[in-house]
Amino acid sequence: MANVTVIGAQWGDEGKGKIIDWLSNRAEMVVRFQGGNNAGHTIVVGDKTYKLSLLPSGVVQGKRSIIGNGVVVDPWSLLDEIARVGAAGLAVTPSLLVLAENACLVLPLHRELDAMREEAAAQKIGTTKRGIGPAYEDKVGRRALRAIDLKDLASLPAKIEKLSAHHNVLRRGFGHAEVDAAALLASLKEVAPKLAPFIGSSWRELHGAKLAGKRVLFEGAQAVLLDIDHGTYPFVTSSNTVAGQAAAGAGVSPRDIGTVLGIVKSYTTRVGEGPFPTEQKNEVGEKLGERGHEFGTVTGRKRRCGWFDAVLVRQTCITGGVDGIALTKLDVLDGFKQIKVCTSYRLDGQMLDYLPADATQQARLEPVYETLDGWSETTAGARSWAQLPANAIKYVRRVEELIGAPVALLSTSPDRDDTIMVRDPFV
Repeated sequence: MANVTVIGAQWGDEGKGKIIDWLSNRAEMVVRFQGGNNAGHTIVVGDKTYKLSLLPSGVVQGKRSIIGNGVVVDPWSLLDEIARVGAAGLAVTPSLLVLAENACLVLPLHRELDAMREEAAAQKIGTTKRGIGPAYEDKVGRRALRAIDLKDLASLPAKIEKLSAHHNVLRRGFGHAEVDAAALLASLKEVAPKLAPFIGSSWRELHGAKLAGKRVLFEGAQAVLLDIDHGTYPFVTSSNTVAGQAAAGAGVSPRDIGTVLGIVKSYTTRVGEGPFPTEQKNEVGEKLGERGHEFGTVTGRKRRCGWFDAVLVRQTCITGGVDGIALTKLDVLDGFKQIKVCTSYRLDGQMLDYLPADATQQARLEPVYETLDGWSETTAGARSWAQLPANAIKYVRRVEELIGAPVALLSTSPDRDDTIMVRDPFV
């Protein structure tokens, strides 16, 4: 079974949506395996643009799509998203989408707690305030509501009471009113019949696909540097984003996740707080942000921008289990006379070829750069190596050398077809 798992190999926003959409054409099933509606994928197809947060990108291609058990799902956000793409002419029906019955739910009380903490914190994490972290906390605390609970409405009052007992203590501490359990129950009863037709078994669907020899594409959200274990802690997301999570978050064997493709932007961006060694708080950063349209799909927040950091990507290729990369947004570098790439760090006079785990050390890192010649020609829309300037090819090859992973796909614009396939990930 030739499957592919796609993960972000930086801090997210690397262009996963386009690459996953492109790969979906070669797959028969697409599975989202972690995160929530705190991540966004933008897919451009002709004159239409789809902004997805919970829906797997395969829906755009009409492929059977699964929201796996590793995802935390806001029922109202999911229904809004289904309605929004429906208005754009894309019908999402139970024959197209499956919501894993054992996926945990994001509730209004989670969003409220997320906002309370972020607003009160002296050191802000920079969350989206979508309630993702608190929902994962309730999952591991064994008090969460799950999708399957929406099919057993009689059990909801007792489960809401248990969940509220925990949250009320926190809410009182922030000076907020306790959970309105009756209102929450009424809201869930209203949404339940709308979501119930989509609820099914992720692992059984995938086992059936395996027996039928179908190609499956596993889709991650965020990226390795935001992984709860392997990212720039504490400025991270609340789930594991590495490829290994695809197995646990979908219900398959680790042997079945297939080739791991890391999505890598040709420069570096980050949303929210936290260390960023190559950040450019100057004209370079402004130019990268303007040309790359660096605003968050979900929040609209302006992204921080900087030069490509090969140290970080080399590390994420190791911890993320990356077999090859899809290098995106090469066209954003068009016109730069010189392009810098970080090849190591300096910390208190010592040279490092890795990102230290200590947050205070991360904040003090000084990037050591290698300078490459840029190119004046355009790469935008290139669909073959022959259409690329010589220096652009040199840049791509140098990136491969520095990160220790080959380029499998090269993206030269947001358009689906502006993609150069160097190596087929499904083979």
